[in-house]
Amino acid sequence: MSIFETPEQVLKTYWGHEAFRASQKEIIESILDGRDTLAILPTGGGKSICFQVPAMMKEGCCLVISPLIALMEDQVQRLQAMGIPAKAILSGMTLRETEEVLEHCENGNLKFLYVSPERLETRSFLDHLADLPINLIAVDESHCISQWGYDFRPSYLQIAAIREPLKGVPLIALTASATGKVKEDILARLQMKAPQVFMNSFSRANLVYQSTFCEEKINGMLRLLDQLEGSGIIYCKTRRRTQEISDLLQQHGISSDFYHAGLDQDTRKEKQAAWLHNSKRIMVCTNAFGMGIDKPDVRLVIHADVPDCLENYYQEAGRAGRDGQRAHAILLYRKEELENLRTLPHQKFPSLTTIRKVYHALANHHQVPTGTGAGTCYDLDLEEFTANFRLPLMDVVNSLQTLKQEKVIQYIDRLFMPSTVQFTCSRYALEEAEQLYPLLEPLIKSLLRSYAGILDFPIRINEKQLAWKNKMSLEEINRKLMQLKKMGLIAYEPRKETPQVCYMQDRIKADELEIDHVAYGMRKANYAARIEKMIEYATQKTCRSAMIGRYFGDEEISDCGICDVCSERKDKEIKEGIPERILSMLRQEPRSFQELTKSLQLTEHALQQAIQLLLSENKLTLDHDNRLVIK
Repeated sequence: MSIFETPEQVLKTYWGHEAFRASQKEIIESILDGRDTLAILPTGGGKSICFQVPAMMKEGCCLVISPLIALMEDQVQRLQAMGIPAKAILSGMTLRETEEVLEHCENGNLKFLYVSPERLETRSFLDHLADLPINLIAVDESHCISQWGYDFRPSYLQIAAIREPLKGVPLIALTASATGKVKEDILARLQMKAPQVFMNSFSRANLVYQSTFCEEKINGMLRLLDQLEGSGIIYCKTRRRTQEISDLLQQHGISSDFYHAGLDQDTRKEKQAAWLHNSKRIMVCTNAFGMGIDKPDVRLVIHADVPDCLENYYQEAGRAGRDGQRAHAILLYRKEELENLRTLPHQKFPSLTTIRKVYHALANHHQVPTGTGAGTCYDLDLEEFTANFRLPLMDVVNSLQTLKQEKVIQYIDRLFMPSTVQFTCSRYALEEAEQLYPLLEPLIKSLLRSYAGILDFPIRINEKQLAWKNKMSLEEINRKLMQLKKMGLIAYEPRKETPQVCYMQDRIKADELEIDHVAYGMRKANYAARIEKMIEYATQKTCRSAMIGRYFGDEEISDCGICDVCSERKDKEIKEGIPERILSMLRQEPRSFQELTKSLQLTEHALQQAIQLLLSENKLTLDHDNRLVIK
């Protein structure tokens, strides 16, 4: 039995909060009642607490299905830091490491087990599933299950299959962005029975949305960073652009750094930590940055390039102002940029001829004969592949995504494989090496002392920790590990982060490859419609916050009153209507500021602006009682 009697006790004990945010308590109670639950909460709305708190109150372990390695690692580290036993099964883990995690779960030693949706397709995991004490299934980023959504991942379709061996276990699906059509798809494809659906308002009362036509974007960004204080994020579409903009900001005295998925894992962590601790004011990045980032005091998010859909824009812009204080989300655009967006559906959804050409080149690149290949995996250096076969990079990337959705291949665009070491020599050979090569002896002893089992099987190592323990540079540690490998003393596989392709079917002739043309065409049309909505948002003259809310099905949302459109409308009302009403009142008799506020039923701010305008035009003055009178 749980030691906690109420969700509030869990919240206070582990998170230090006294009360839940909007809808969190109701969502938690739905889960504790054993109900399937769909929670559509705006970005920054505290989705993880909605499944973590009830899981802590139930016997057993919560199975969390998440698409992003970085997000899984972040949540596991946070739970562990709070003293909650949690583990993730990640790509790159050895079979033994995976088995150890599953054994921990089977023995009741875990409260949270994080896995990717692809893991649900592996035989080894499915064989263990019925023996795991699962008390709740949590599906994060659940919009990925819908082919009509902006981030469809076919592996999400496997989630429903695990509900049979886990019969009676409630499921919670969570997302920050689901249109009405995507919401219905989530409910159907996850086989949610009599579900409770919660959707919070998409209104962010403290977030000022703004969209600005801007030909010279770097100058526009410099002006904004000069006007607005505090920590910020600038989103760009390309990796090269992140570094270019960051360098330009630094030349103008603005502390900044850049971030994208092409950087190695350690570099990304260092950059992220510097920004989180305010050593760097601005992070210029691609959309690889932000998932799982919990920095409440971000004061502005600038989009230097227009995203291709409101889902991405809303999620990225929503990283500003999570502390409830005033923050700004600003989109900069050029007219030709919006026109270029309209060409994207033809790029993102290449022709069957192009897909077949990429498929043929891919199989030749990996030397997979016709009639073979199912279940085999290969590294894929995209730069080398596109150069060798003279293929445009975007044709390759988008064709690979289509082949993935058609379940011809499984494409992992960044597979992190940690370094591993196993001693492959006898004890006698090891002792002899220590005597003959005394400079290698400290590293050999350090490996043996630090990593149990390293004599019997490959063990994950951390070169940075070894460098620190042995008072050596990282380069020296790597060099000595390679020396031990060449001497035949160890099997050493250095860490790597590379895309990988796994063939899910035997290779067929390229001209025999087919796709589901109907579904493909509908996804393309849906993508084009999302682009048009993004363009509408950028150029519209209606409340931006309200448009976002209605896009996601929040029909009760009202105008925010603070976005650039609402502010412009207010200014116009002040200039056109309110001054005349003030003059009309004062023609009857002089009045004080407080009397005008009460009589006209205006906010103090609106009245002050109107009076300042009339004073500047020399139409008003103050009498000896400080009352306003007409000149």
